[in-house]
Amino acid sequence: MIIQPPIPSAYLDEAPEVLIQKIMAHKEAFGDKLLILGHHYQEEGTFQCADMVGDSLKLARQAAEAKAARFIIFCGVHFMAESADILAGSDQAVFLPHLEAGCPMADMATLPEVSAAWQELTPILAMKETIPITYVNSSADIKAFVGERGGSVCTSSNAERVLAWALERGERIFFFPDEHLGRNSAKALDIDDKAIVLWQRGLPLGGNNVEQIKAAKVLLWDGFCEVHMEFSAEQIEQWQRTVPDIQVIIHPESNLASVQAADKYGSTEGIINAVESSAPGSTWAIGTEVNLVNRLKLQHPDKTIHLLAPTPCRCKTMALVTPAALLWQLDNLSQGKMENQVTVEVTIAKGAKIALDRMLAI
Repeated sequence: MIIQPPIPSAYLDEAPEVLIQKIMAHKEAFGDKLLILGHHYQEEGTFQCADMVGDSLKLARQAAEAKAARFIIFCGVHFMAESADILAGSDQAVFLPHLEAGCPMADMATLPEVSAAWQELTPILAMKETIPITYVNSSADIKAFVGERGGSVCTSSNAERVLAWALERGERIFFFPDEHLGRNSAKALDIDDKAIVLWQRGLPLGGNNVEQIKAAKVLLWDGFCEVHMEFSAEQIEQWQRTVPDIQVIIHPESNLASVQAADKYGSTEGIINAVESSAPGSTWAIGTEVNLVNRLKLQHPDKTIHLLAPTPCRCKTMALVTPAALLWQLDNLSQGKMENQVTVEVTIAKGAKIALDRMLAI
């Protein structure tokens, strides 16, 4: 487990507006040498300090294009900082303000588990015809495993395109770690239910028989996002019954029944674009992390926006990257201290970059 160095209490006790002022002063002092990337699920105080904001795909591209920045601070979670380090130049350093900001979904597919599953499948399938695809919410060594076997990374923005790309190159896909993004994307490509097989961790053949494995076009790892599991088809149907003309949009990390019940589904960028392009006076129920939903409410006062679930659905690990943690990071950098630098070992980075580059090219 990665342990975060203690953040001194002086940072934790500081007034929010003072934290922001000090962060902005650092940004001015560093100038073009510093780039702060912020994910849409960050809390508002951290989010407003970012130079560039986006979802995983957009931020991966920005990290790859950020040639001038000497220091890249990723206000997100660990796998995002790893991807930024893989795509960044050798003269750039990537930092995560809180090292314990991880992704529980990514932790559900470890390299030993995935390697063991691959070996278990080898006597049954022609593995050269099996294309591994990993959601960007995965560790660097999983991305390397995929890259070395002809596969690609995907995000929630491009998963359907990446799956279509893979099926042009092989007979089947092994998709991890998110069962639900994989299933929703496979269904969008009109893949038959019988050809979509769930691989359950810890069970022989993932809980399947040989015939089911051989018939599969898509094998799905049984990972999931804790936040997006809080949304349900029943919630959607209740909004649709009680609020006339409401539009429901949900993230594709949600289960299939919820995605099918919603009016639309999309990545965080897709959700933002749908709301921004809608008519004034429109009403929305949105199934994704609460910080993004609350931000959309503030940005679009001419529209009525609700969180789909009755209680806030928060990414607890993303929430660790607070303004206090960001200021602590910047203070260390200004003193030449490389605390919380995220580095990916060279051989792992090489394989992972192949998979990321394939995604960026698709």
